[in-house]
Order: sequence, then structure tokens, then C-alpha cells
Amino acid sequence: MDIIEKLKKRAIREKDISAGDALRLFEEGAARPFHLMAAASEIREHFRGSAISLCGIINAKSGKCPENCKFCAQSAHYGTDVPSYPLKKAKEIIEEAQKAGRAGAEMFGIVTSGKRVKAQKEWTEIFKAVQGINKLGMKACASLGMIDRGKAAALKAAGLYRYHHNLETSRSFFKEICTTHAYDEDVETVRVAKAVGLSVCCGGLIGLGESIRHRIELALTLRDLGVDSVPVNILNPIKGTPLSRTPPLPPLEILMTIAVFRFLLPDRDIKLCGGKEKNLRQLLPLGLVAGANSLMTGNYLTTLGRDTRLDAEMIRDLGLHATREPLPVCSCMSGKKGRCRS
Repeated sequence: MDIIEKLKKRAIREKDISAGDALRLFEEGAARPFHLMAAASEIREHFRGSAISLCGIINAKSGKCPENCKFCAQSAHYGTDVPSYPLKKAKEIIEEAQKAGRAGAEMFGIVTSGKRVKAQKEWTEIFKAVQGINKLGMKACASLGMIDRGKAAALKAAGLYRYHHNLETSRSFFKEICTTHAYDEDVETVRVAKAVGLSVCCGGLIGLGESIRHRIELALTLRDLGVDSVPVNILNPIKGTPLSRTPPLPPLEILMTIAVFRFLLPDRDIKLCGGKEKNLRQLLPLGLVAGANSLMTGNYLTTLGRDTRLDAEMIRDLGLHATREPLPVCSCMSGKKGRCRS
């Protein structure tokens, strides 16, 4: 039996592809990329159907991060043009969530720079924002750095649906990217969020100079942690950071990585996130064919995305459907005052 077909059946039946199997898939995919993508698409459809979920985020607190992650435009260790500002008010966060909801986002994430949120007044605004996002009929998510069990439980009590905290890369490659905190601190944050009953979004960034084996190692760590959603970001080099001159990954290699992640994490959400437009270019729709079942839509933390209407159009053109359709925008929203009567 063809090795791709054999491993596809094992992924569906046993959900237990090994590191050796994954490496073999990369090798086979290099010669037959569209065969591998088609098999990954079948796995996605088996576990996740034809629904594609969209999420939006807000850079709620920007810059001056004490961590030295080599890719990050918000690190205080590097000189970039990224603006720094304090935590936005809950009202502004909720307004941005409402815009994302109108565009079809099912989930909306509050993202802050820094290792952790410390000030009580910031936590007060975050809790208000979570409650406001829920009132919009959306799922509230947050990425606030390291958290302990008490704060995780408080977020859960406030109505938070999902906590996001990336591992960024594999344990064995992490020190090449960040030296200001230990990998186990990130792992512990994921475990704490899961322990209080929060859904967990945890993935990483590819194109940092890591090997294929490092990506497989990351995927297996995520599988062992039992995370619910796996965001795949692709490096968009930022001027002023140590990785500013890193050559881009070939689009087909990115697609092979998504496909192999689908084999290794067959029943998880795999979310295509930052850097997708710049790196995949005209092959962006193939990210969904290769096994992703979720997209971050709109702008990112420090870089621009694309018009959310294009994501909705892409999903429809592929014969798929969004879990939450964009809300129709009536003519009265073009600037006229007063209550909508249409």
C-alpha cells in the first residue's frame, strides 16, 4: 500500500503517527506534495468536516516586552518601529471584537505584550472585555503571557473560552530563539490553563531556522499536552530583530508542514495564522487543502493581514463554509446616525 495512504488510515483510525512516520511523510511530500495535501485534507474532513473557523485578535498592549525572542518586534531588546502603548480600555477591545464578529470571526483574542499581566487595574479591564465579548455572542480568548492557577480560574469564571500561549518551537531548538525564560515555564502555563477547564490554543512559529525534525518534535509535544487548537505562524522578518534577514520558507514546504501537522494532530484545530499571506502568496488557499481548518483573519499584532472578505470568499470558493457567517452590513452603517430601521 502507498505509504501516504497507509499513514492516512492510521492517523484516522489510531491517531498515533510517530516521529519516524512524520519524517517519512515529509520525504514523500517533497516528491508528491499534492498527494500528501489531498490525504491531509481527507483527515481534516473526517474529524472536522467542511467547517472553517475564523478568529480575530487585538494587540491590546504593545511593546516593551522584557523577553528576548529573536523574532519579536515587541521585544525591548531590539530597535523596531513598533509602537508601545498601555493596555487598551475594555470598551475599545469590545468594539474591535464587534468588527471582527461582523466579518465572520467566531472567536476574538485579547493579546498583551510582556511576560505576564501584573497590575490589578489591567486585570479589571481584561475581565470586563471578556464579559463584553461574550455578550456579542462570540467566544472570548486571551493571550496574556504566563499565568498561575488562580488567574486562570478567574479568567474561566469571567467567561473566557480559550487561553492562548505558544511554545514557539521545539524544546531542543528553543534556546536558539529565547534565553530569558525556560521552555518549562511555557509548558506549565499550558497545563495550568487546561487544569481549570479552559480550552487551550498553543502552537508555534516556523521559518526560524529550525529543521523539519524540530517541527515534528513541536507537534508531538503539543499532542502530548492535549492542546485543542494549534496555530501555525510563518516568520515575517521584522527589521531590527535578529531574524530580520532570515530567508523565507518555500511555499510548498509550508504546506507540507501543515499537512504533516494534520497527520500528527488529526482531530485538533489547526489554525493558519501570522505570515500566511506574505509566505504562501498565491498558494494561500492550499493551506486549507493541506489540512488547516481555522484561520486568523484581519490584522495581526504588529503587521497587516488582509481584508476579511477575501478569507470568506476563499472559504466559499473551496466549497467549505465558515462556522459563523459574516453579518450583513446595512446602508445605515455607512455613517448615518440613529437606530437601524432597514
